[in-house]
Amino acid sequence: MSGEAPTPAGLAAKVNKKRKRQAEETSKENESDAPKSAGNASAGPNGKKQKKRKSKKDKTDQEDKPKTVRGEPLAKERKGGTAEAIGKMDGRLLADHFVQKAKLHNKELTAVELNDLSVPDSAFLDTSSFEPPRTLEKLPNFLKTFSPKGIDLSHSSEQKGTLHTLVISPAGLRAADVVRALRTFQTKESPIGKLFAKHIKLEEAKRFLERARYAHFPLITLHIYLACTDHECRVGIGAGTPSRISDLIDSGSLKLNELRRIVIDGSYIDQKQRGIFDMKETHLPLLQLLARSEFRGRYGVKNNRIEILVF
Repeated sequence: MSGEAPTPAGLAAKVNKKRKRQAEETSKENESDAPKSAGNASAGPNGKKQKKRKSKKDKTDQEDKPKTVRGEPLAKERKGGTAEAIGKMDGRLLADHFVQKAKLHNKELTAVELNDLSVPDSAFLDTSSFEPPRTLEKLPNFLKTFSPKGIDLSHSSEQKGTLHTLVISPAGLRAADVVRALRTFQTKESPIGKLFAKHIKLEEAKRFLERARYAHFPLITLHIYLACTDHECRVGIGAGTPSRISDLIDSGSLKLNELRRIVIDGSYIDQKQRGIFDMKETHLPLLQLLARSEFRGRYGVKNNRIEILVF
């Protein structure tokens, strides 16, 4: 009868049929996954690590490529860049900028010591009206723009080691580039003075400022100087680093009585995006140089005045 309960044998048959169907479905799923599993098996147990290692290598290769290949300007990589914001500051902002950087780099200094290193805002000549980019090729034009009318920057004093313009850069290599940029003001009798430590010993620089004979310089630095009339040279413009300039002043070789302007190479930043104000090893010597009594007494006065220009 149809209303009778199924026998144990009938139930067993149904269960076996269901298990067989499940087994067939599982078999089909395994067959569809077989190619993927084979691919994973070929990668081996270290497949994941190999993938990471490859990724790291690709990153290294990318970093080793020239910046032009990576879509970045190569000129900036080699020569650094410019921080245009520095040139837009007036005297008050520049004086405050100097103090803030001094606090940042020299936390051990007391308020009195910081005050001794401060530069008054009256010392700065406002150059914010200079619109061209502050690159080296614009430096000669910058000096002409902010020099009094009728002043010949190629002129030099008859007095030994007496400059009218001093350009201060953060490093010797940069100062060498500055010297090359200023050769438009160079004459046979008055070369641009190199006042930095790169390949030039202090005694050599002192002899040069004291009009030593050209033949006295070793061969390694002969390219720096021009043969001058009567074997003697005058210097109107000098470019160097803060520490070397201070050493030359202390030795008496660098005279300041006719100095009219100090130009700080402030807009330049190197490959690491650091300028002369961003490094303690250059900023502190710069402040110590600018705070010398020979300079401080001539800031903001009418006669025999010294002006600071930040390029």
